[in-house]
Formats: sequence, C-alpha cells, structure tokens
Amino acid sequence: MNEQLFIQDVTLRDGSHAIRHRFRVEDVRTIAAALDAAGVASIEVGHGDGLAGSSLNFGPSPVGGDLAWIAAAADVVTRARLTTVLLPGIGTIDDMKAAVDHGVRAIRLATHCTEADISRQHIAKARELGLDTSGFLMMSARTDPADLAEQAAVMEAAGAQCVFVADSSGQLTMTGYRDRVRALRDRLDAATEIGVHAHHNLGLSVANSIVAVEEGVTRVDASLAGLGAGAGNAPLEAFIAAADLQGWKHGCDLFALMDAADDLVRPLMDRPVQVDRETLSLGYTGVYGSFLRPAEQLARTYGLSTRDLLVEAGRRQMVAGQEDMLLDIALDLRARTDSPADTARTM
Repeated sequence: MNEQLFIQDVTLRDGSHAIRHRFRVEDVRTIAAALDAAGVASIEVGHGDGLAGSSLNFGPSPVGGDLAWIAAAADVVTRARLTTVLLPGIGTIDDMKAAVDHGVRAIRLATHCTEADISRQHIAKARELGLDTSGFLMMSARTDPADLAEQAAVMEAAGAQCVFVADSSGQLTMTGYRDRVRALRDRLDAATEIGVHAHHNLGLSVANSIVAVEEGVTRVDASLAGLGAGAGNAPLEAFIAAADLQGWKHGCDLFALMDAADDLVRPLMDRPVQVDRETLSLGYTGVYGSFLRPAEQLARTYGLSTRDLLVEAGRRQMVAGQEDMLLDIALDLRARTDSPADTARTM
C-alpha cells in the first residue's frame, strides 16, 4: 500500500454521542488544534446525528447546535480539512450552506444502508458548493455486499467522490468488511474512493480498518481514545500505531495523538468507552451505538436491564432515528415483568 492514507478524525462528531452531545466550545477548540498539529487529514465536527441533530429526540447541545462547534474548530484549524455530516431528513441543504459559511470544506451525506436514494439532491448540492463530498452508508451490516455496492453506486452517480462502509453497530467481522469493500471496489469507478468507518463493539475496529485498507480503502475514520457511540470508533492512536508497523503512509504524529487521547479526551468521558456487556450487546445484536445512552437511562428509570432493552431493539431491527421507540420496549418489558404470570413463574 504505497498511497498515503487519508485519516479522518471523528472525535468531535461521532464522539459527541459518548458524552451526550455536551462538548464545550473550548473543548472543540483545544481538541481540533491538537488534531491539526498531529497531522490528521480531516477533522469532522458536529452533533453525533449530523447537522441540525441537536434536539430533544437526538440529544440537545448545550451550545445550541453545530455552528458554534464548527466556528470554534475553524478558528484553530490551519491545515486539516474541516468536515461535517448531514443526514437527509434531519439536516437540510440550508444547514449545509450555513456550515460552509462557518468554515466547512467537506461533507458526508449519511443514510441507512438501503436508502442511498434520499441523498441524491444533497450530494449534488454539496458538489455544486465545491465541497469534498462523500456518501456514508450507515449500518452496513444490515444488507449484503452486493446490495451495499448498488447503494454505493447510487451515491457515486449523484456525485459522491468517496463512499464509506460504515459499521455503525460494530457488528461486522473482518470477513464481512472484506466482502463489502471488495463488492464496492468491483462496482464503483476506479476514481471513486472507498472509506472505512468501524465501530468497536466486538473489539474489531482496528482489525476491520486494517482489512479494509488491505482491500483498497484509502480513507480511514478513527477517533482519539475511540470516543464514539457504544464501545466507540476505531481508536485513532491504536490504528496509527498499527499503520506504522505495517509501513503505511499517513502523515500523523503517533505520540502527539497518544497525548491528545489521554490528556484531552479521556478526562471528558462520563462513561468509559469500552467493550462491556452493554456495548458488546450492541455489536452482537446489530443495534446502532446511539441507542446506548437512552437505553441506560430507561433501564434506570424502569428497573430493567440495559442489555435486555438493546437485545429487543436488535430483534425489532431498529435503526438510527428510532431511539425514542426504546420507551415502547421499556414499557413492554416492564409490563411483562409485572404480569401475574411472570410473577408466579418466579415464585
């Protein structure tokens, strides 16, 4: 692998999930400056659910939305490409234009892995605005490689310059990632890049990212200390260490990333970003990482097991944007627990 990898840090976007979207402006400024100095190619900033995601449904931001975070990063980033995410149906083209006005130079249009068609007009507008434009196929474990490749082709036809295989639930193994990247490479134009966005719920994010690069991926998502939904993303410093051992070019300063992870990011965690019974349940059952924190809150409120809530969400094949439906699950489980029949069986 002689081509230099494009390292995209997602600490300040996907990492938002892990701290309930409560980044302070000064946190964004400090972390973005450290990432820029450490040599990452792109720094993604915004609400975990993308532009306009700050809401009661997805989690409100204490600063009122994405633009304050984006402006803070733009103040200190001198080299890296400032990036954000938009989920059609949550964010709008007007939100995209506002992000550009505040310093964004690249955008990723994210959809469920079977719904690429809803991103067409957003991708076209992003290209018209001169943005580096990527498609982002979330929950890629939920469809087979051939169908995923067809969805990627929809994004490519709309103008996407790169398409990411996003394992939002952390359910894919190395074989699953390899098969999906190969399918995309066979289907897409050679000039269209492919990206990897791996989550760590099965503990495989770095391994999956390595396999993806071996299959031709050139853009790699990762975050400092793995900060992200569920058990987090591929830890940036761990992936860069492995890339060094592989002899891959990436342009990053490993020790600077180690320091930023431990000194700047870990102190912000109010819940360890790790593989535990709850986050492992996400990967095992294929549930989007953003379900973790609301499931934990509902479990405390109703005296339930977080794992039971997440397993049932997986059984119902819930997807991003349906986090509020966890309440229905909680009420169902609570009623089941309180039923006379269940009480008799436990006596």
